[in-house]
Amino acid sequence: MSDVFVSYKRENLAAVGRLVEALRAEGVGVWWDQDIPPNAPWEATIEQALAAAKLVIVAWSPASVASENVKAEARRARGQGRLLQVFVEACEPPLFFGERQGVDLKSWSGAVSESAFQTVLEAVRQGSAPSPLPAPKALDSQAPPLVVPSKPSIALLPFANLSGDPEQEYFADGMVEEIARALSRCRSLFVIGGASSLAFKGAGTTPQDAARALGVRYILEGSVRKAGGRVRIAVKLVDGADGTQVWADRFEDTLDDIFALQDRVALAVAGVMLPAIQEADLRRASGRPTDSLGSYDLGLRAMALYRSWKRDDVLAALDLLHRAIDLDPNHGPALGMASLCHGFVAIYNWSKDPQNDMSVAQDLASRALMVGRDDHDVLVSVSTAKVLAGDVAAATAFAQRALALNPGSSLAWIESGTVQALAGEGRRAIEDLETGLRLDPFSPWESVALGIRGLAHLTLAEFEQAATALKHSIQAQSGWPMPYALLAAACAQLGDLTSAGEALAGFRARTSIDPRTFVSNSFASIGSSDPAALALITDGVDIALGEKPPAEPR
Repeated sequence: MSDVFVSYKRENLAAVGRLVEALRAEGVGVWWDQDIPPNAPWEATIEQALAAAKLVIVAWSPASVASENVKAEARRARGQGRLLQVFVEACEPPLFFGERQGVDLKSWSGAVSESAFQTVLEAVRQGSAPSPLPAPKALDSQAPPLVVPSKPSIALLPFANLSGDPEQEYFADGMVEEIARALSRCRSLFVIGGASSLAFKGAGTTPQDAARALGVRYILEGSVRKAGGRVRIAVKLVDGADGTQVWADRFEDTLDDIFALQDRVALAVAGVMLPAIQEADLRRASGRPTDSLGSYDLGLRAMALYRSWKRDDVLAALDLLHRAIDLDPNHGPALGMASLCHGFVAIYNWSKDPQNDMSVAQDLASRALMVGRDDHDVLVSVSTAKVLAGDVAAATAFAQRALALNPGSSLAWIESGTVQALAGEGRRAIEDLETGLRLDPFSPWESVALGIRGLAHLTLAEFEQAATALKHSIQAQSGWPMPYALLAAACAQLGDLTSAGEALAGFRARTSIDPRTFVSNSFASIGSSDPAALALITDGVDIALGEKPPAEPR
């Protein structure tokens, strides 16, 4: 058995060779692929050496980051607690590896006396015999439960291996750690580390007992089954307070790239589970007396009101949000949502001083960024606030960062679709919106996605599709003024002036702003990239108002 297995790409042979030579000079047993004898079976030899090594050193570089073989070896080592990362060239590590500390060897000359190598050597000596996970302690039914954090909290129980193949245990355990890492990227969640969760492996712990022992509200259970070249992963989210099921789903794919599947499932679970947790917490908070609510619960109640997009509800949401911010000035989601509400109040003329509301909205967005720059939910709110202020370039940057932080977030994809539509990229906007709704088919933001999809179709002169999407948006949530203005334009372009007039009446019932002013201000960014696309909207509104002759029926 070797002390160390080295995973790397041939492009870095010289740098990795220096590391191997230096480690061997210090008495460390090292295996790398240069040790494979002639005519030996390549893959089987590597697999055997990888399984036998006590520690796996992965040498990251642009070439190794792009290598599926290196990433697969790194994932296995990480899942088994045997990974040591070093960087031999400047690069961004693969997804879920950036949160782990690595040793910088980019400038190392090869001398064993240099501090960079000594750091590697110390890590090898300390980690060459990793201690196993401690056996789970028996749960004391008399012990008081840990205090549950005020924000949503979750732990994962070890996934059951239903494959009948002990070799798949590492995959099931790795799945737990992958999902835990994906969830931990969202700062609005309190997540128990995957390694702590694995301490319950084989203990037969119930979700309620685990929640009580770990001090969390939610528990995620799961199972993995491998059969016929395919793998199926089933997951279930349970409320630890009463054992009720909040959400469940399953994922299935081929075993061609089992670690790529692992990544996809982790992102999908994180993206779908977060709204499920939010909805469950929202129902719980809605039944509590207002006077006893903390900052988080005030934010939840505000969200329920804000989603109606009705004037009185948005103003009531603002009151709750400012109370939440008074209790916790660093509550990023509350700051972000408050910036949205002030922005909506401004563009729909729902206050006596819209200009001041827009200024307050941008100030709140800046404060939200200061405390939530790495929270994808906060970034989505800030992106929308920038959209409302007409700064589509900034909105696009924030939307892209939100997606980079959590590619499984339905809301982040919907926001990406929004900024794409406003940038004049209608076809790409539709694709992003479809992705968002596919990730969360029952999303509370369905009305937004459909309304923006209607906008995208309208800019592409697809008036029938636009009208259909906008009608569905209104059916999903009738309080939002914007779809009515766009529906008036789409119907007018179709020659249906009766429906266009009804849509205009719906818009005027929800805001006092002139529809032409609203359209010109809200969609000006489209005109900067495609004036003809903007004209389809403005001309449609003018036709609906009787300011231009009707279009030919389509």
